[in-house]
Amino acid sequence: MRLPGKPPYKTQSAVLFLIFNRPETTAKVFEQIRVAQPTRLYVAADAPRPGNNDDIIFCEQARSIIENIDWQCEVKTLFKEENCGCKDAVSSAISWFFENEEEGIILEDDCLPASSFFKFCDILLEKYRDDTRIRHITGCNLQEGKKWGDASYYFSNRTHVWGWASWRRVWDDYDIKLDRYNTLEIKEKLLNIYFDPLIADSWTNIFKDVKAGKVNSWAYPLDFINFFNNGLVIIPNENLVSNIGYGAGATNTMAEEHEFSNVPLAEIDEITHPVFFVPEKQADTFIMNIHFDIEARRRLANAPVKKVKRWVASIFSHAAL
Repeated sequence: MRLPGKPPYKTQSAVLFLIFNRPETTAKVFEQIRVAQPTRLYVAADAPRPGNNDDIIFCEQARSIIENIDWQCEVKTLFKEENCGCKDAVSSAISWFFENEEEGIILEDDCLPASSFFKFCDILLEKYRDDTRIRHITGCNLQEGKKWGDASYYFSNRTHVWGWASWRRVWDDYDIKLDRYNTLEIKEKLLNIYFDPLIADSWTNIFKDVKAGKVNSWAYPLDFINFFNNGLVIIPNENLVSNIGYGAGATNTMAEEHEFSNVPLAEIDEITHPVFFVPEKQADTFIMNIHFDIEARRRLANAPVKKVKRWVASIFSHAAL
């Protein structure tokens, strides 16, 4: 999608395209990359899972889509010969990308970008190239129409990876096993970021599972590295990337009717910048309430207390009779 009457925007940034076994969504995302015509395109693909015949067919179909590159473009590929799994395949591909590029845009095969996503990333990659406060630029907005401030974007503590951009200086801090951090200190540090104990508990439990190797996610370590470096994330006030991959073929996002599925795309024409460099905690809390079901857990936690209060009140009322 692009703004009516405007020629397609041609991105200045290198693009990493992460694909696997979903040729239909891969083709849709590729068409948007094709419109943006990056002059440097990196394509990384994990190998089929052992014993999965469908993977053999679909992975080959997905890889063949890049044969449709018909613009001036330097193409580099990293096609795995053995299956690494989502966590290792994606993280190693991003490391490969940033070994070759100082900065760039990362898109997965189910993250459909608006045309202005590329311009948004280009401008902000340049503007904040040397500003170490800023660590991550995301394209997706999951605020259900709520805007934060009058600028084109706001700041957050949360990294979102459904279409994003960053710099080598940030990825150099990436620690997939979180080896530099110990569990005993984590909750206290997280409470300095999010004051709600239930949110801090949720992240603490995820941290423990990442450390224990129970979570097959490359993205959660990126969240923690941002938390522990007090980094700011740029989030557009319009949704510039839509996750079109919810459903049975997804690795993690399998609920087709999820409210974050297929969020409509918008466009940002002229980019205006915020004056204040502070994270919008309420925006983060909105997302995490959905992600971690915070309000339902709070009601559950408070239920026994309310029952006790009613019980005490009933005792005093009977005593007064």
